[in-house]
Amino acid sequence: MKKTIIVNDKMQKGYRYIISEPIGRNLDREFKPELTPKQMLELGVFGGKYMTDCRKEFPASWFRKAKLCTEKHDPNLNYFKVNASKPLSYWQKKFWIYPEDPRGWFQWYCRYYMGRRLPEEDQRQIRRWKAMVRHVSQIKKYCAKGDLSCRPRHRQAVLHWAYDSRKL
Repeated sequence: MKKTIIVNDKMQKGYRYIISEPIGRNLDREFKPELTPKQMLELGVFGGKYMTDCRKEFPASWFRKAKLCTEKHDPNLNYFKVNASKPLSYWQKKFWIYPEDPRGWFQWYCRYYMGRRLPEEDQRQIRRWKAMVRHVSQIKKYCAKGDLSCRPRHRQAVLHWAYDSRKL
């Protein structure tokens, strides 16, 4: 069942990891994302720029309806048509980017969903994911349920973290 993945893209050359769990299965019991990576890509996240050079690493089905832009970050590709992202350099300056996943949280989530397990890093990223609930709470507190025009940046930001803000 174990499978070795070798990554060769713009940000990693020769990085290897092992898939030890079935895709989408055996996630940490505290980690309950509302969206799969495929659903996130189809809805429109990260201005379409995030996954343009690493398609070979993930299932082709994830990209059939994905909203991507190889040239630049395009907020119009985001579900809420707003920019809710900080540049990678911001995350790097905060030391929130680890060598295993140089693109950050979403890359970690894609690999975790695929079945890679890195116990310490998994726990760190799951803590970060859980912390996003404060932004979910802001939407619930200040927006009428279903009013997608209320707090679109917050809604897009939590969408980037696999919370389905369309349902709030």
